[in-house]
Amino acid sequence: MAYARQIELVAGGPVVSRLVFGAWRLLDDGRPTPEDVARLIGTAVDLGLTSIDHADIYGNYEVEEAFGAGLARWGGRREDIQLISKCDIMLKSANRPANRLKFYDTSAAHITASAERSLKNLGTDYLDLLLIHRPDPLMDAEETAAALEKLVTAGKVRAIGVSNFTPSQFDLLASRLTIPLVTNQIEHSVLETSALTDGRLDHAQRLRYAPMIWSPLGGGSLFAGDGNREHRVRAALTQVAAETGANDISTVAIAWLLRHPARLVPVLGTMKPTRLATLARALDVELDRQQWFSVLEASEGRAVP
Repeated sequence: MAYARQIELVAGGPVVSRLVFGAWRLLDDGRPTPEDVARLIGTAVDLGLTSIDHADIYGNYEVEEAFGAGLARWGGRREDIQLISKCDIMLKSANRPANRLKFYDTSAAHITASAERSLKNLGTDYLDLLLIHRPDPLMDAEETAAALEKLVTAGKVRAIGVSNFTPSQFDLLASRLTIPLVTNQIEHSVLETSALTDGRLDHAQRLRYAPMIWSPLGGGSLFAGDGNREHRVRAALTQVAAETGANDISTVAIAWLLRHPARLVPVLGTMKPTRLATLARALDVELDRQQWFSVLEASEGRAVP
């Protein structure tokens, strides 16, 4: 059985690709030409990764503009892709000389200005989804909610959500909104399993929203890590890859996420077309319960109670 290539984040809500192309590493190896970016967009879309994840801060505040230059060269239709961005993290950066330190800002003024800047940099009239990037201890829920709803009413943002929120932080903001928060983008992987037990995935199932997943391959430590946990998990993934014919442990690691009933939506961070293709094959790999639990057991270093 293959997984659907698209998914509603909430019933009747925005539709995104089941695997999302994450653009945060776009500038890691230097600034690509607009033509290079356009080809990368085409590759992602051809693989079914029509949703593209951004944040205003990525690449020291420069990824969105570089991506927008490539998007302008891409020959596809805007309505065939979904552009996602995030705001509220303020970096200490030469590109933001007023910031003396890293902090968070969920004020209406900043949310509005950040969204407007993302629209300009990406060269689009609307964002399909805007997320609050990190919980802000100074968030005034009334003010933040009003700013988000105003962007939706103006047609500049189609849907809203959060990232890295606890269930109670999610519920607080949701309590001040008349429209739904459609996702919570959280860290989760075969090497970071706390979401299974700390209530975040339970919360997603209870409220029937699909969580987006960042760092779904453990930030690269799945392949480069030399600890006992990494060795155990690689061995378990290798066994499952052989059993399923997946042929690559990264494919199995993504399939492990897809198996969860909360309908997880992994964000893939590679800029390499061949790796994107390998990871996209996870949509055709379904683990049975014992295979799934064998990976969890390897990660936790013990059998389940």
